[in-house]
Amino acid sequence: MTIFLLALAAVAIGTGLVYNRLVRLRNQSESAWADIDVQLKRRYDLIPNLVETVKGYAGHERETLEAVIAARNRAMGASGPAEQAQAENMLTGALKSLFALSEAYPQLRAVEGFTGLQGSLEAIERDVQSARRYYNAVVRDFNTAVEQFPSNLVANAFRFVKQEFFELTDEAEREAPKVEF
Repeated sequence: MTIFLLALAAVAIGTGLVYNRLVRLRNQSESAWADIDVQLKRRYDLIPNLVETVKGYAGHERETLEAVIAARNRAMGASGPAEQAQAENMLTGALKSLFALSEAYPQLRAVEGFTGLQGSLEAIERDVQSARRYYNAVVRDFNTAVEQFPSNLVANAFRFVKQEFFELTDEAEREAPKVEF
């Protein structure tokens, strides 16, 4: 009887430890997703200022400017890692096209406000990339724990499900955009 109770206690303690680990990893992934949201909000707030600055010097490049605003609006309305990643990738491509305009308009590159906004956006882009990498690392650890034995038994019992990575979904999005004037 004593051996049975010790074995039962060991299983209960083991289950509790695994459960707590899964909860910790899930909470870390939710926190990492919130960090991505903060960086993306900073990015979204900066884009209208950038577009307005470019309008003053290259207003006839209306299609590029509208594409940036449309991509920003889609990204702001996206939900979930997969949809958000797709929208963010479209926005990144549109921003690359916008920055390519500065090559065609030397007077735009000379504007201090534009170069400041461009520098700020580049810093935010680095922060977003860092937040994405951290989020994906935490999701990888969580998903591994959900799938590995014996933690998969606890994960299934308590309905822990794998989470989505924040990644590029289309190979074409990995290529630099082609801009022609």
